[in-house]
Amino acid sequence: MAFTLYDYFRSSASYRVRIALNLKQLDHTCVHVSLLNNEQYSSEYQAINPSGLVPTLQQHQTLLHQSLAIIEYLDECYPTPYLLPRNLIKRAQCRSFALSIACDIHPLNNLRVLKQLEQQFDCTSAQKTYWYHHWLQQGFTALEQQLQQSPYTEHFCFGTHPTLADICLIPQVYNAKRFEFDLSPFPTIAAIYHHCEQLEPFTKAAPES
Repeated sequence: MAFTLYDYFRSSASYRVRIALNLKQLDHTCVHVSLLNNEQYSSEYQAINPSGLVPTLQQHQTLLHQSLAIIEYLDECYPTPYLLPRNLIKRAQCRSFALSIACDIHPLNNLRVLKQLEQQFDCTSAQKTYWYHHWLQQGFTALEQQLQQSPYTEHFCFGTHPTLADICLIPQVYNAKRFEFDLSPFPTIAAIYHHCEQLEPFTKAAPES
């Protein structure tokens, strides 16, 4: 079943869904919505997603919003390979890890927040970078500790293949590197990123692709 994904190439949330679609080997077409040009606020796109956010996944006449809800829908419809561990405790831990990124780190550092800091408070580029790094430092410190305390495999966050946790982590690390954030205090996160970025479902989903 072919899907249409309304996305922006540098959107972390869209990046997550692209990875999931690739892991599931699901045919999809991407429709570019330029956040820099404010196309997300056009009447055409707001008819598709009233929040003016990406991504939106369309299947026939059905529209789905919010990256984690989309990914869990795909996992339930197409369970192989699974993106959440079968063990209920590990599943909850994996989901918790993903939510720490999607709900605690990413919303503070996404484009509309950075734009608001600049437009309303006249923040300089240096001040915006400080803001970005501050929340990454707090978030990655907690994630690194969680990974070091769990039986991770040195390749993925949970288990022996990519899960929802990796799907959320890799785009966040990609953005951290783009903003020249120092990853040396986070060797576990860096090792997982280095491994995943070499895998085809991740490379095909990367903004450069």
